[in-house]
Amino acid sequence: MSSIRQVQVTFDCAEPERLARFWCEVLGYIVPPPPEGFATWGDFDRTLPPERQGAGFVCGDPSGVGPRLYFQRVPEGKVVKNRVHLDVRVGTGLVGEERLATLEAECARLVALGATRVRVLVADEYDESCIVMQDIEGNEFCLD
Repeated sequence: MSSIRQVQVTFDCAEPERLARFWCEVLGYIVPPPPEGFATWGDFDRTLPPERQGAGFVCGDPSGVGPRLYFQRVPEGKVVKNRVHLDVRVGTGLVGEERLATLEAECARLVALGATRVRVLVADEYDESCIVMQDIEGNEFCLD
């Protein structure tokens, strides 16, 4: 059996390009170049049937190490907590007040991008502190 080498994380959403560009800012990801023969993704998108225009958007890790993120438009809105979420690992290796200060600084940056701070989960005897947040469409994620 061969091992899996690549993973794509797919988000159901209302506005694929807007959400993809938000996550590019969060993670330092980039939007790949448009297909050959098109100057922009907008130019490519306009060649699609009307019902497919704006239906999907991608971004990826410029180093090629992290997973590709795919955003697909769906008609229904988010109604319950995510069963899967991203942990944005900004405090790796840090503990206590130093970790919390790093998480708070990143939280402030992401709130300025449109994210919402939900709550701080303070360190206990098992886990270090993290901050639960929501992206611009209400999807939960953690600053860890």
